[in-house]
Amino acid sequence: MNEAADLKRERIYVIILAAIQIAHILDFVIMMPLGPQFMRVFSITPGQFSTLVSAYTFSAGIVGFLGALYADHFDRKKFLLFNFTGFIGGTFMCAIASGFESLLIARIIAGAFGGILNACVLSLVADLIPFKRRGKAMGVVMSAFSIASVLGIPVGLWVANKFDWHAAFYLICIVSLVFWIASFIFLPSVKAQGPKLSFIDNLKKFSVILKNWDYIQSFTLTAVLGFGVFMVIPFIAPYLVKNVGVPESDLPLVYLFGGAFTVISARVIGKLCDTKGSYVMFRFLALFSILPLILLTNLPQVPLWVALAVTTLFTMIGSGRFIPAMTLISAVPKSGDRGTFMSLENATRQFFTGVSSQLAGLIIGTSASGTLTHFPHVGIVGVVTTLFAIIIALKIKNKHQLL
Repeated sequence: MNEAADLKRERIYVIILAAIQIAHILDFVIMMPLGPQFMRVFSITPGQFSTLVSAYTFSAGIVGFLGALYADHFDRKKFLLFNFTGFIGGTFMCAIASGFESLLIARIIAGAFGGILNACVLSLVADLIPFKRRGKAMGVVMSAFSIASVLGIPVGLWVANKFDWHAAFYLICIVSLVFWIASFIFLPSVKAQGPKLSFIDNLKKFSVILKNWDYIQSFTLTAVLGFGVFMVIPFIAPYLVKNVGVPESDLPLVYLFGGAFTVISARVIGKLCDTKGSYVMFRFLALFSILPLILLTNLPQVPLWVALAVTTLFTMIGSGRFIPAMTLISAVPKSGDRGTFMSLENATRQFFTGVSSQLAGLIIGTSASGTLTHFPHVGIVGVVTTLFAIIIALKIKNKHQLL
C-alpha cells in the first residue's frame, strides 16, 4: 500500500518536473524553427543567428557555474521557483523585444535563469526518485524536448506565422505561469543537503568537486554530447528551407513528426535503461546516431517525406542518447554534492553547447544563391564527438560498476 502511494506521488512529481522542462526547453528550441524568419526580418547572417542561439546557452553556462556555488545550500523547491520566476521574466523580455539587440539581451537573461532551472529539475529527479526507477523517470523528464517539439513548436510557429514572432514568446510565458503554480502547490520541499558555508568555504568545496576525476568525466560526457549535436540543431530549419527546398510553412511538420516519435521512443529507452543497462543502451544509441547525423548534414533536395524521415530519426536517436547518459551520470555524485554537481554538469553542457553553436556559425556560410555551405563539416564533428563520448561512458560504467 505504501509502495503504491509512493509510486503515485513519484508520478505526480515527474509530470510536474517534465512540464517545467517543456517550458524552458520550448523557450530555447523555438529559436531554431524561427531561424529563417529572424534571418529575413532582421537581415542577419547565419553567424549572427548562431549568436542569438548561443547567447542563451553561454549565459546558462556562465551563470550555472556561479549558481553551483550555492546550489546545495537552498531548499530545492524554493531554488527552483526562484529561477523559474526569473526565467519567465526573461522570456517576457523576449516577447517585447523590438529588434536584434534587445532580443539578444533578453536571450541572455532568459538563459541565465533557464540554465539553472534545468539543473534544479534534474537534481529533484535524483532526490525524489530511487535509482531503480530513475531511468524511467529520466526518460519521461527528458522527453520534454520531444513534447515541446510535438506540441509547443508547431503551435508556436502557427502563432508566429499568424501574428509575428513576438506572439510565440507570449505563449511560452502563459504556459510557464501555469506550470509555476503547479510546482508551488504539488512539489515537496527538499532541504539543503549540507551546512551553509561562507563564500570562501564554498569556493573550497567547489574546487574539491572540480578536482574529482569522476565528476570531471561526467561533465565531459554531456559536454561532448551537447557539443556534437548542437553544431547541427540550430541550422536544421535554415538548411531545410534553403538547401533541401522545404517551404517555411511545412517546418512545423518536421518538429511535429520528430517530437511525436521521440515521445514514444524516450519512454521505451528509459524503461530499457532500467532493464538492459544504461551503458548498453547508450553505446547502442550513440553508434546508431551516426547514421542520421551523416544523412541529415548531407541531405540534397528530396521529397518532403524523405526529409521528414531523416529529421525524425535524427531527433529520436540524437535526443535519446541523453537518457542513458544522464542516468549513468546521476549515480556518480554523493547526495551532499548533487545540487552543485548537477549545476556544474548543466553549466558545462550549456557552455559547450553555446561554443558549438557559435563555431558552427563560423563554419557555415551562405553561397551566392542563398544556400548554406559547409554543413557536412559539422556532421563530421558530430561523428567524432560521438565516438569520444562512448569511450568516456565506458570509463564511468566500469568505475561505478554500472550496467
